[in-house]
Amino acid sequence: MENSEWDSVPRQKKKAQITNTTKKRSANSVFIPAKEVLSLFQVVKKSRDIDKLFGFDDTYLDLARALDISPQQDINQDFSFPMKNLETLINGKLSFENNSWVFKQGNNKFSIFSMAEGIKKLSIFYRLLENGYISPESIIFIDEPESALHPQALIQFFDIIEVLRKIGIQFFIATHSYFVIKKLVLLAKKNKEHIPLLAFEKEHNRIEDLFDGLPVDIDIIKQSINLYEEETELAFKSL
Repeated sequence: MENSEWDSVPRQKKKAQITNTTKKRSANSVFIPAKEVLSLFQVVKKSRDIDKLFGFDDTYLDLARALDISPQQDINQDFSFPMKNLETLINGKLSFENNSWVFKQGNNKFSIFSMAEGIKKLSIFYRLLENGYISPESIIFIDEPESALHPQALIQFFDIIEVLRKIGIQFFIATHSYFVIKKLVLLAKKNKEHIPLLAFEKEHNRIEDLFDGLPVDIDIIKQSINLYEEETELAFKSL
């Protein structure tokens, strides 16, 4: 088959010039993924910092480096109350000893690999407050906080988040949980403050204000209502 005349035409590629005009923030921001990274801590650091491989997202690397910072002697006094509540919630605290993570409960120490996923996730939060990586001007992105957390622990965790929010920390949270949305609605009502909700749906995206109440026509809430209606229908049929 003969070559087309277009095959001989040299192709040129142009690189777009992108300029970031956003001012650099002095306070740290951090992304906390749905999966805890303490179990992967050494693997993430070695693969990126030593082997120069790219098997992990940069957010994992950034978080691993943030966790690697040693605890401060003078912890921000604004954080003492939420840190105490976190320690009570997980019944212990995280520590890095002999090049490995351990979970301390009184005089007892446990390997991080033997701890529940939820405890490890909350321990990450405690560590970032303890070592000063998070400050009152920080922005925290949390993906699916409900992952691996018991509903009761999840609600208590959001009470701690609310205290940190009042200190000045800004939170962006991605969730699929009815419990999370319901808790945020109650916090908005309690504090008489607006909490915006961006709902990504198949047909269109929507912005709601949780201060106005539970948005019953978004998918997460609709499914909860559907289950309740199905249960009610079955109850009437059994009469």
